[in-house]
Amino acid sequence: MSIYDFSAKTIDGEEKSLNDYEGEVVLIVNTASECGFTPQFDGLEKLYDTYKDEGLTVLGFPCNQFNSQDPGSDGEIAIFCRRNYGVTFPMFSKIDVRGENAHPLFVYLTEQAKGVVTRQIKWNFTKFLIDRNGNVINRYAPQTKPENIEKDIEKALQS
Repeated sequence: MSIYDFSAKTIDGEEKSLNDYEGEVVLIVNTASECGFTPQFDGLEKLYDTYKDEGLTVLGFPCNQFNSQDPGSDGEIAIFCRRNYGVTFPMFSKIDVRGENAHPLFVYLTEQAKGVVTRQIKWNFTKFLIDRNGNVINRYAPQTKPENIEKDIEKALQS
């Protein structure tokens, strides 16, 4: 099993197979528009812009489970991300990342890479780095800035 076995609805409402990203290094992030970590959109976009031609894709998954920090509709979230952070990487429809309604992709990700204390995602902007074969390489805490995982991304792109 790998991330390629999952699909999700894009922020524009289209069902998308993650198999479409086969052969790419993927950074999956649960995002929020009203979080203290929201400025990380800048760093995520910079990583995407810098490395997309080498095979990096960033996938953003809005989530409203943590203090209701992403209350808007998918359309409002998309506009916010583009207008305020210039986001061009793929964004998906708002989902749950933990609990009984957690999206199956995030159930899989947390089974593959547990957090410090628990497998459960504890906050917005938890990041998962995926290799070119669809396997989880590492999980990064919300406070880990995107630029601090750049060396891991470069290494993954070279393998």
